[in-house]
Amino acid sequence: MKLIIQIPCYNEAKTLAIALRELPKNISGIDETEYLIIDDGSIDDTVEEARKCGVHHIVRHTHNMGLAKAFMTGLNACLELGADIIVNTDADNQYCAADIEKIVAPILRKEADMVIGVRPIDTIEHFSFLKKQLQRLGSWMVRKVSGTDVADAPSGFRAISRNGALQLNVFTRYTYTLETIIQAGHKNLKVLSVPIRVNEDLRPSRLVSSIPSYVRKSIFTMLRVFVIYRPFAFLCTIASVVFGAGFLIGLRFLYLYTTGSGSGHIQSLILASILLLSGFQTFLIAFIADLISVNRKLLEELQYNQRKNKLTAGNKG
Repeated sequence: MKLIIQIPCYNEAKTLAIALRELPKNISGIDETEYLIIDDGSIDDTVEEARKCGVHHIVRHTHNMGLAKAFMTGLNACLELGADIIVNTDADNQYCAADIEKIVAPILRKEADMVIGVRPIDTIEHFSFLKKQLQRLGSWMVRKVSGTDVADAPSGFRAISRNGALQLNVFTRYTYTLETIIQAGHKNLKVLSVPIRVNEDLRPSRLVSSIPSYVRKSIFTMLRVFVIYRPFAFLCTIASVVFGAGFLIGLRFLYLYTTGSGSGHIQSLILASILLLSGFQTFLIAFIADLISVNRKLLEELQYNQRKNKLTAGNKG
């Protein structure tokens, strides 16, 4: 059983050695443990620091491509290196590395495909009251959209089985945390949450430049992924609202017309017609989107099988 711990990095020379020093070298049930650094176009000494610390693998982006892309680059590299379990953690040593064994254990027991480390949000001193409330709200929204029971959706401390990693794709550039959970839920992967500890804050978060920006980007990410995986439900909801509004306005006009008060309300008839036609067209688009979604699922199945066969052939070779 091979475990690879991956760390996405962007200008992390000051904290990387601290994070690497804390990583476990031996875990019960794991035969091999290796470390992999994803350098996302760093312009400091991140790579040199990783080499000094004896990191087993380093993959590099020629320029900064964002956390989500770095995560997927690492995931694919870990799979090609024969990882049975992949753990993702941060270079700022935010998460307690000793708890890697806790998030790996459910996968070793075949109880989960993905395990999310749940931070003690209420006791984290550098989290403001507003940020704590937004963390709870965001996790609640992800639970509703994904159909999972994740308690800390924004947590980047997670373990993923080989089978789970083979099925993940990230479409957004901002962050992988929300999108991968929603994907896992819609792909019927088993997702568990495990309480973990956190360390003292070494630097401010680079992902959250401001609360309004983080909220806006997170909502957009959830909405986009929901549209990708549930286009029929999303478009039918919009169509129902538009068609319903047109229907009610049309009824109002008919009532006024039959009671002899229809004169001067021709605008209502025009608006009702526009809304009814728009709603009907949106219903038709929903069916087309559903067909495209079916095609996407077939392509994902082909991609999964292709990845699996390629890695199997590579391991045999």
